[in-house]
This record gives sequence, C-alpha cells and structure tokens, in this order.
Amino acid sequence: MSWHLTVGVVAGAVAGLGGFVAIREVLPAVPPLDPALRRLHHGGDRQRTLLHTFTRVARPPDRELALLGRSRERYTLTLLAAALAGLALPSATALVVVLSGSGVDVRVPVFAGPACAALFVLLVRRDVTAKATQARREFVRAVCTYLDLVALQLSAAHGPVQALEQAAKVCNGWVFERIREALLRAQLQLKFPWQELRETAARIGVPELGDVGAIMQSSGTEGAQVQDTLRQQADSLRDQLRTDALARAEAVTGRLDVPGAALVFVLVAFVLYPFMTRL
Repeated sequence: MSWHLTVGVVAGAVAGLGGFVAIREVLPAVPPLDPALRRLHHGGDRQRTLLHTFTRVARPPDRELALLGRSRERYTLTLLAAALAGLALPSATALVVVLSGSGVDVRVPVFAGPACAALFVLLVRRDVTAKATQARREFVRAVCTYLDLVALQLSAAHGPVQALEQAAKVCNGWVFERIREALLRAQLQLKFPWQELRETAARIGVPELGDVGAIMQSSGTEGAQVQDTLRQQADSLRDQLRTDALARAEAVTGRLDVPGAALVFVLVAFVLYPFMTRL
C-alpha cells in the first residue's frame, strides 16, 4: 500500500513539475528591467542624434517655423518624407508601365528619382515660406488692432502692464493667443511684459510686435504718455499694409496680362495663316 502511495506521489510531483515548466515556456518571459531600459535609451539616443544631424544639414528657417508653431524636427521629418516620396515616384510609375505591358528604360527612374526628390523638397520649403509670409501679414494686421486696444486701456487709467494684458484678452484668434502666451511667460519668469514681447518678435521675425514692446517700455520705466504714439504706430502699420496690398494686386494684374497677350498672338496667327499659305 505504501509502495503505491509513493509511486502516486512521485508521479503527481513529476506531472506538476512538467505542467509548471510547460506553462512557463508558453507564457512570455519578463526581460530584466535594467538591460531593457539601457537598450531603449541607447536606441533613442541614436535616433535623436541622427535626427539632429539631418536637421543641421537641412538648415530649417527658424523664424518661419517659430511663427507657424512648428518644430525643427517636424520640419526635417517632412523634408525626409518628401525626398523619399520623390525617389519612389519614378520607380512606382515605371513599375506600373512595365506591368501594363510597355517597356521602360532603366535609366529613366534612376535619373528621375533624385530630380523628383529635389523638386519635392523645394516644394516643401516654398510651402513653409509662403505660409509664413501669409501668417506674418495676418500677425501685423492683428498688431494694428492690439495697438489701438492698448491705447484704449491706457486711456482708461490702467497701468502699462495691465493695459497689455487686458488688451490681449479682448480679441480671439491665434495671434492674440500667441501674445497672451508671451505675456504669461513673462509673468512666470518674473520679466517685464514688453521685454518678452520684444524677444518673441525677434524669435518669430515680426518686428512690429517688438515696436509695441519698445513703446510700452518707455511708458513702464519712464512714465511717458504713449497713447498717441501707439495710435500713430497703428496708423503707420495700416498704411504699410495698404501699400503692400496694392503692390501685390498690381503684380497679380501684371501676370494676368501675359495670358491675354499670348491669346492675341494665337488669334493673329490663326487669321494670318490662310493668307500665308497662299503666298
């Protein structure tokens, strides 16, 4: 009886040990924490180093990116994606042509790939520049309104700091949001608001915002009455915007004359062609 009991206990122990080993092998093992974090940290460092290298080579326009609220890394990744798309486009087109039963020279995608990559990168750069130019015009128009609002706040016997903050809260829009963020940074960093406005203007390439800071600095440090100066600056900026708008309209009108002249030459050619054939 004891012999059967011993065999049963041993057999149960062996079966339990086998089940434990089988379950342990099936379940995913938990890697050691230190080596895993070390590998992850080193991989991230390599990726960041590679991205910084590409960023230095790309030479992103810092002021335009700061104005649009984009990072240098995002701009670099966009350039890389555009370059890869340009490289892949001729090869994909050649593959479709080959699958359709036509022949394609191998040199066509080889030489067209780098050309398309350079073209796509140029288009991305021009897109950023065009959007930044449009955003800068919109920023200057909002600064005109901000100048008038600050002058009204000063006329209501508010201090220079309070006038800047209250005027920024009146209007909505991304420009006034950026101004409120700059004023909030000045509060958190214990700086004068006009100093932060001037630094923000230098960072995004909008000197008109820096002019607001310069004017208000004289009011905050010297106690000067600057309401008339603010209004004059706003009127000057409006005149500048009006002049730029007229210049751009004249440029567009001049470009529209080219298709009209070309159409006239085509019509003249159609009219003169029968007479020229008879000579």
